[in-house]
Amino acid sequence: MSRTPLRAAVVGTGHRAQTFVRGLAARPGHLVAALCDPSPTRMAFHNRALAAAGEPAATEWEPDRFTDMLAKEAIDEVVVTTVDAAHDRYIVPALRAGCRVVTEKPMTVDADRCARILDAVKATGNPLTVAFNYRFNPVHEKVRALLADGAIGEILSVHFEWVLDVRHGADYFRRWHREKRSSGGLMVHKSSHHFDLVNWWLADEPHEVFGYGRLGFYGPEAGERHGLRRDYDRAHGAAPAADDPFALDLAGNDTLRALYLDAEPDDGYIRDRNVFGGPVTIEDDMAVLVRYTRGATMTYHLTAYSPWEGYRVMFNGSAGRLELEVEESRWAQPRTPVAPHSGALHGDTAAEHAGGVRLTLRPLWRPPAEVPLDVAHEAHGGGDPRMLDALFGPVDRGEPDQGAAAHPTATQRDGALALAVGLAANRCFETGRPVAVRDLVPGVRER
Repeated sequence: MSRTPLRAAVVGTGHRAQTFVRGLAARPGHLVAALCDPSPTRMAFHNRALAAAGEPAATEWEPDRFTDMLAKEAIDEVVVTTVDAAHDRYIVPALRAGCRVVTEKPMTVDADRCARILDAVKATGNPLTVAFNYRFNPVHEKVRALLADGAIGEILSVHFEWVLDVRHGADYFRRWHREKRSSGGLMVHKSSHHFDLVNWWLADEPHEVFGYGRLGFYGPEAGERHGLRRDYDRAHGAAPAADDPFALDLAGNDTLRALYLDAEPDDGYIRDRNVFGGPVTIEDDMAVLVRYTRGATMTYHLTAYSPWEGYRVMFNGSAGRLELEVEESRWAQPRTPVAPHSGALHGDTAAEHAGGVRLTLRPLWRPPAEVPLDVAHEAHGGGDPRMLDALFGPVDRGEPDQGAAAHPTATQRDGALALAVGLAANRCFETGRPVAVRDLVPGVRER
């Protein structure tokens, strides 16, 4: 028996929206009924994608008419993929309208906006889902299962290092993410993935945070100091950018040209800024110490200018040690054209120099053992399609089922706890003092 498809609206139609527009279009239980963005050019790009999928065109709406859109288009579900600082602008009215809401991570960028979202959830009884796709990576699920089964006993400490190579890391310094007021900095925008993973892996909550952060590689002063700075504001049309390995060629990439270069007359947004130009108000090298409520500690380091990309995470327990090493890109080749599809810079597609993945269990008094893994480097380690299945149901049915409902989707509370670590780290960078999570985001303790 056929069902009337749920009518979805996607607000914010940049790069990341492609995952959700195409994912919803592939599921018969859902219809992308509306798009909302300041740029008609970007919305037209996604409508072309819908047409290519055999779907009807979505109506196009300006952000100032978002609440009108919800009512006039009879929207059932809203997916928020805007600039991070604008998430609450759409989450809150959508919750109040009774819509199911899915937001990209981070949930928001500061404590006041976080409180506003939590208050809206509490007042409406309408939950929010945060799209932490790293939870759905099969390797990460294997780590959680081993820890939950007591493979290393009581978990006493975690060491977590994440390195972004000079292609991926640099991209945060070309666009709106370089302004902390828009993104919350990398501690919020990028590391919320990692903080959520550790909260989930440990089945625990952060209690206190301390850290140091600095802008030591990107930005004008560091660029001059290291002899890397070229004299241009944005790469497009700039002769000094022609052979700059840190420059992004928007015109040479079909998707980036259509989403950003062609859309510049709509809203003036520049996607290819000089990573060594100013102003840059976020950090590129961050060290954080977190203490959890049951006593475990985590040392965490994020580097945004590495020659390779990947991460290492080690868990120390009363019965042994678990070590995960993921080499997403062994090295970054200069001036490699970005492929003409989505995600070449940000994990949607596998890097051409992707390396290995290794999970090692080291029990006390016994030899170490390699844990067999199902490994993918594309689609964020295979997390994106599995997340879409959990959120919207499998492609062949397009409606959530019991298996999907049991999957580890993240709630507003999970989003707030991950955000709280990043916000606390940012506060430490300013004050040099530890921060208690409950003091920064008081409402996060309420279940």
